[in-house]
This record gives sequence, C-alpha cells and structure tokens, in this order.
Amino acid sequence: MADSKLLGAVILTRHGDRSGFYQDPKTYAATGTTITPLGAQQEFQLGQQLRSLYLNASSPSFIEGFNSTLVDQNQIHVRADAGGELGVIYDSAVALLQGMFPATTSDSTTLADGTNVTAPLGGYQYVPIESVEPANDVSLEGWTSCGAFDAATAAFYNSSEFAQKKSDSAAFLNLLPNFLDGRPVTLENMYNIYDFINVQSIHNAQFARALPPTFLAQVYTLASWHENGVFTSPQLDGIGNIPGRTILPLILAELRSIANASDPLKFAYQSISYKPFFSLFGMTGAVEQHPELAEIVPYASALAFEVRQPNAGGEPVIRLNFKNGTGNDFKTYDILGRTGDVPLSDLVNHVNPALINSTTMWCTACNNKQDRGCGALAAAASQASAAAQANSVHHERISPVGAGFLGAGLTIAVVLAMFGVLAFLGLLTVGRGRSKKTARVHSPTKSEENA
Repeated sequence: MADSKLLGAVILTRHGDRSGFYQDPKTYAATGTTITPLGAQQEFQLGQQLRSLYLNASSPSFIEGFNSTLVDQNQIHVRADAGGELGVIYDSAVALLQGMFPATTSDSTTLADGTNVTAPLGGYQYVPIESVEPANDVSLEGWTSCGAFDAATAAFYNSSEFAQKKSDSAAFLNLLPNFLDGRPVTLENMYNIYDFINVQSIHNAQFARALPPTFLAQVYTLASWHENGVFTSPQLDGIGNIPGRTILPLILAELRSIANASDPLKFAYQSISYKPFFSLFGMTGAVEQHPELAEIVPYASALAFEVRQPNAGGEPVIRLNFKNGTGNDFKTYDILGRTGDVPLSDLVNHVNPALINSTTMWCTACNNKQDRGCGALAAAASQASAAAQANSVHHERISPVGAGFLGAGLTIAVVLAMFGVLAFLGLLTVGRGRSKKTARVHSPTKSEENA
C-alpha cells in the first residue's frame, strides 16, 4: 500500500526533436529553429504517458479530482518558453497537451433550438498556454542578456580545468572537421558541434552511415561536460545557477498551491530548453547523489515534482521523478542529501536564499541597466531620486507640514509613473502568475485538420 497520496505535480519537459540550431558559445544568443514531425510525435507520446500516469484511475499515481475528460482551466497551468528556440518549445507544449487531453465528443453544447454542437476536429481541446517572452519575463531564460553570466562563462573558458579538458580532447577534436559544416572545432564551441552531429545522425542517412560508431557518444559526453560547467555553480547562489534561480520561484509557488486544499490547482507544466535542468539538478542536490544527471537531457525528457500527502499526516512532501528522454519510464531520485521524499518546507528553505524573485533582483544579479525591463526600472529609480533631491532642496521654503504633503505627492507621482511604465512594457503583473492567460492560441496540426 502506498504511504502517501498524490495531490498533484509540477512537470518540466524539454522540447522534442528539431532542426539544426546554433547558439553563441560566449553569450548563448541563439538562432531560430523548427520542430520536426518526430519532435511533435515525441511530445505527443509523452503527453499520453503523463495521461496514463496521472489521469488514469487505476494508476498508483492517479491525481484524485483531476478532470480527465474535459480540461478544467482552474486545475492546470501551462507555460512555454518563447525564447531562443522560438516556436519549437511552444509547439512541443501543444503536442504534449494533445496527447494528455485528447479530443472528446464531451466537448459539446446544446443550443437553444436543440442543436448539439461539438468542438472542431471531433472535440479538440484548446488548452491555454502562456507564452513566456524573455524580453518581458526572466523566469525561463535567466541567462539571456546577463552580463554576470557571460563573465562567468568566460572565466570558465579561461580556467585550468577547461585548459586540461581542451588538452585531453584535442586529438579527438582534430578528427571532427570532415563531419561538420565549417563551424569552429573548439572545446568552447562543443555544444554546437554536438548539436550538428546529433541532428545529422537523426535525419541524414548518409551522414549516419559515415560517422564512426563512437563519435556521437564522445561529442555528447564532451558537450555535457561543457554545458554542466556553464549552467551550474558550486555556490547555490552562483551565477551559473541562474536558470534554476529564476525558474524556481514559480515552481515553488505552484507546489504550494497544489499543497493547499483550498486551491484548485492540480497540475502545472512548463515547457523549456535543456539548460534549466542542469541548475535544478544541482540546486536540489540530485546530481550529488546521482552524478549521471550531469548530462544534457535528451529531447522530450521530463522532470516531475510530485506533491504528496503522507498517510501518517504532517505537511506535504516532495518526490522528484525524472524521465530521461524517450523510451524510458519515470525514475525516482533522492534530493537534499536525503533518502525518500522530503518536506515541502525543507525544499523551500534550502533554495530560498538563492532565488531571484523579481526583475529588479535579476537586473542587480546580472548588472544590467538596459535590457529586459532593467532600463525602465533604472529610469523609475532615477525619477524617484530626482524627486527626493528636489524635495530636499526646497524643504526650507515651505512649512514642515507643507513639505510633508509635497514629499508624499512627489512619491505618489513617481510610483504611479513607475507602475505605468512597467505595465506598459508588460513587466508588471498583479495577482498570481497562473491567472495570466495565454498570449497565443495554438492551432491544430495538419494531422488534426485531416482527422
């Protein structure tokens, strides 16, 4: 018999298979790419697996009260990164939700004249997806336009550890130019080398036949070492952990919502790139107990933070499950140096000192005064400073009571102006994150149109 009851889960998935992709090894600024039919199918099948796991009444991981027939928008919150890989991550979320919430004739209504109308495509369910634009929201791409992160990456490239790895891998790298498209064959560019070889190995039969059998595994190992060095930090609040430091605040908020019996949320899902997985495995201590997690997660991998209520009572606990790519089931991993589930409060207390909870905190951590809303915040702060200075200069010319009113008026005016600027730029949201509806409504795929 299970020793706890599953209340809900927060799921993070990497996107599915895509076409070629290139990112600057110094700043990780990326070029666009597109999802492939294989990638859509991978995510669709992952959605089916999640449905079987969490929405099947006979499953030991069934989430009681989670509507398995029609999507209840109060029970689910979905976000998708709309950054460097453009529509790939968003489209992956669409495909996953198609598998998790298939079309149903129950998605119908009876009109006043007695006519019964079913939603298009046999009852297709349009699940709201919040498209997270990096220019307006730092949570899913904390590293973008972050000067401190770029400096840390450069320091890693200049480290003795990197120099040793470069020496050790030089002979192997010298064998690769004939299998590449002219991109630099350097350890600094290792992710792009791996990505090209991986994509070609999947989609180019002639290339796959010509590539020596060990090369793909070798470039994957080197690329994983490279990315782990970039997107982690020995210190919990280190800048290398910035992907985890920005995504964790909402994860924790959603875990709390699921744990709250008066909150309807049952399932939260974030569709992301591979980068935050490194930081999350490091910050939760999972990689210390399971070193194999220090690798680039394959396409359609999934990380589940399950919220459980112990049968013996007490506060809800968290169980970390991970599915390593396609063809594998979820496996439970220990975290925080413990064995078994950990109290939600322990996870919160462990990571809380390192969290970046606002754009203002991000601007400070990244030493950015211009991008991603930092310019608006800096301007508002400058206005506030100017107003305070003006108040100080003129305070002797009016009575103390008048000065008080003047100061209050200036403060209110500046605050209102600041709120106006932030709201205009889409940087200020009042209320809980999941109350914000999607900025994009997904369209059915070609296979659905032909259904």
